[in-house]
Amino acid sequence: MAVIKRTFGPVALTTTLTTNVYNQTSALIYDIIRHIHVVNKTGTAATFTLYLGATGANAAGTELFVAYSVAANSTYDWYGALKMLSTDFLVGGSAPTLALVITGEGEQVVV
Repeated sequence: MAVIKRTFGPVALTTTLTTNVYNQTSALIYDIIRHIHVVNKTGTAATFTLYLGATGANAAGTELFVAYSVAANSTYDWYGALKMLSTDFLVGGSAPTLALVITGEGEQVVV
């Protein structure tokens, strides 16, 4: 049975592109991220980068977003279906630091 929930956040992103943004640790649960919401709370454009990979790592070929720009005082919304197992980590950051806040929503499934 799936449960709709806020999967992660809000998290203020820093310039460290290896920051763990999301991971759930139970092998008995998986999440399907349906919505990622990024808000720029500053008066200048800012960028974010997200990877799907291992904890604290950002390897080539695991990029979901690379230096994606969010205009000043605005938001970016992604909608889709990204299945996340207990071994999956959403990792990333932004430039400049603390300009962007990220939140994710989706479904949680108990297996």
